[in-house]
Amino acid sequence: MLSRAPNRDLNWDRKQTNLLDLSSNSQQLFADRSGHNIQLEQPEAAVRAIAQMVEHVGSPGNAVVQATVADASRVPEIGDLQRRFYAERLQLDEVMIRRAIDRGEIPADTDPAEVIKTLIAPIYLRLLITAEPIDATTADRATEVTLVSVGEGVLRSR
Repeated sequence: MLSRAPNRDLNWDRKQTNLLDLSSNSQQLFADRSGHNIQLEQPEAAVRAIAQMVEHVGSPGNAVVQATVADASRVPEIGDLQRRFYAERLQLDEVMIRRAIDRGEIPADTDPAEVIKTLIAPIYLRLLITAEPIDATTADRATEVTLVSVGEGVLRSR
C-alpha cells in the first residue's frame, strides 16, 4: 500500500492499518512529499511502488501474468477478457493525465493514453519479454522517460 506521509488523523491511519491486516503479505510505503493524490504529486513514488510489488511477487506472480498473456493469443475468450480489462484500466489511469492537463501542468495536446503506455512499457517489456528484474531503477527510468517525452511534446494527440 502506498500512503501519504503519516498524518495526525488517527482514524485514517487506523483504516490504513486495517487494510494492511487483510493480507499476511502486505507492506506500507510512504510518499513523504504528497497529500491525498500521490499519483499526481509524486508519480515516481507510485510507479516505484508498483515495480516493488512486481519484484516482490517474483516468479510465481510473473508466471501467471505471462501465461495469461500467452493464452490470450490462443484462447479468444481470454483475449477478449484481457482487452476489456486493459481498456478499462487505461481509461481509469487516463483520468490523472487529464487532470494534469486541466491544471496546466502538461501541454493541452498531450495524449493521455500514450503517456500511460509509455510509462508502463518498460515494466511490461521486462515482465513479459526480457525477464530482467523489475526494481526501483526500472520505475525511476520509466517515469523520467515519460516526463521528458511529455515535456518535449513527443506524446501529443495526433
